[in-house]
Amino acid sequence: MFFGLFGKKNGNAAIVARQYDLLTAAARQPVLYESMDVPDTVMGRFEMVSAVLILYFRRTRASARAGQEIAQEIVDAFFEDVDHSIRELGVGDVSVPKRMKKLASMFYGRLESYSAALDQGDRPALEAALRRNFHPKAEGHAPSMAALAAYMMSAEAALTATGEDQVETGALAIPTPEAPPMPETLTADDARQRNDL
Repeated sequence: MFFGLFGKKNGNAAIVARQYDLLTAAARQPVLYESMDVPDTVMGRFEMVSAVLILYFRRTRASARAGQEIAQEIVDAFFEDVDHSIRELGVGDVSVPKRMKKLASMFYGRLESYSAALDQGDRPALEAALRRNFHPKAEGHAPSMAALAAYMMSAEAALTATGEDQVETGALAIPTPEAPPMPETLTADDARQRNDL
């Protein structure tokens, strides 16, 4: 997925590639789409990769210079990927810069809103931001996004506890989400028994 990345004279290329693969794999985990209300669409996948990258950038903001350099190269690789994907979808060359500018603005807007909620430990605010971004046309019918918000907050806590060596070697793994529990389904007999209590 690194279009042009390995052509660069960059000693970090292999580290960046390894870390980027871990991040994008984390954003593609089926449970996110099957149980956490992430839409399995082009924009849904963009939103999920963005959310994972934001968790990664928040972890690396306190890193040493090497970790921050890797993080910057990962964001460059992400937008290179997005550019390539837009062109593959048939967007003309003239329109690509305008689309890229809009997507970059979306990404940095999400970085700001998710970070504000995460900094405050404000899960309702994070849920609201995720609803706006993952389901922009659903208005009052959007899923709560509670499961994804809870996952992001627990993932951030786990990432905070990881060692700097994992950042500098491109081995920082995003925790695997667990599917939220299914709502309890009562049989008619169960319902009668409960009503008798």
